[in-house]
Amino acid sequence: MRPLTDEETKTMFEKLSKYIGENIKLLVDRPDGTYCFRLHNDRVYYMSEKILKLATNFSRDKLVSVGTCFGKFTKTTKFRMHITALDFLAPYAKFKVWVKPGTEQSFLYGNHVLKSGLGRITENTMQYQGVVVYSMADVPLGFGVAAKTTQECRRVDPMSIVVFHQADVGEFIRNEDTLT
Repeated sequence: MRPLTDEETKTMFEKLSKYIGENIKLLVDRPDGTYCFRLHNDRVYYMSEKILKLATNFSRDKLVSVGTCFGKFTKTTKFRMHITALDFLAPYAKFKVWVKPGTEQSFLYGNHVLKSGLGRITENTMQYQGVVVYSMADVPLGFGVAAKTTQECRRVDPMSIVVFHQADVGEFIRNEDTLT
C-alpha cells in the first residue's frame, strides 16, 4: 500500500470533483480525524490515519483491502469509481437526481434513467455532470452522468435518456463474485 502519486491524485480528484465539487477537502479534513487515500493493487482506498498505521503491521501480499474502496485505476490510468464510494459521495453531492418508485428497480438492474422515470433534478445541472441518483425517499441508489441539462430535461420526450448509469447498489448482488 502506497500513497498516490501526483498524477494519480489529480486524476482521482478530477473524477471526484464531477460529483462533489470543492467538497473534496471535507473528505480529507474531517472533524473525527484525518483521512487519506492509499493505492493497493490498482485500487484506491479511503481510510483514517489510525487504520493506516494499523495496516502497516501486515505485509502487502497478505493485505486484501483496508478502508473503503473508492475505485480503481484501469490499465490506461483512467479512474473508475466503485459503488462503495456512494456513502461518502451522497452527503456532499452538488447535483442530484430523484427517480420515481417504478424506475428504482430498473436503475438498480443497471439501466439508464429515462425522462419518464425522472422525479426531480437539481437546478442548473449541466450536461455530462456527475449526479447522485436518489429514490423519492432520499435513499441514495447510485451515481451516473447527466445526459441532458436541467432545461433540456423539461422539454425532451419521455423515452429519452436523462442520466447515464455508472454504478448502483444492485451491483453488490449482480457482481458479488468480482467485488473486493
